[in-house]
Amino acid sequence: MKTLGNILWHFPFMGFMSAAFVCIIGLLLVLTVVAAPIGLGLLQLSNFLLWPFGRSMVSKSDMEIETNQLWEAYSVVVMILYFPIGLILSIIGILQIVGLFFSIIGIPVAIVIAKSLSTYLNPVNKKCVHSAVADEIERRRAQEIINNAGLK
Repeated sequence: MKTLGNILWHFPFMGFMSAAFVCIIGLLLVLTVVAAPIGLGLLQLSNFLLWPFGRSMVSKSDMEIETNQLWEAYSVVVMILYFPIGLILSIIGILQIVGLFFSIIGIPVAIVIAKSLSTYLNPVNKKCVHSAVADEIERRRAQEIINNAGLK
């Protein structure tokens, strides 16, 4: 089913064009060095857009990957400056989702765009992972909530 979804994403909906467009923007932002955190996030998003069915975007903090504190502080500043652009991209994505839901064959593509909305809004420190990894992160988070509720 994932393979069929990926085929539909690429043909007839030209998902590879979306991935290429996001990759080019990400590379340009990485080359500017100033916007490198956003560019790296967009490169991860382009990886997700190549094979969206069976993959997910997760935050590095959810994966408990340790990062440099100075890099995180710089990323926050860059993210604040990027917010208006991310908001516009998210609104465009929502309009695409609404339009795609009018046809039955467009619903899987709308789901892909919906999965990537949070990354359009905030691409900093995001990572493209297999869906099984994202499910395991969610399971561990739920288990932690249960453990904390039981202690109180």
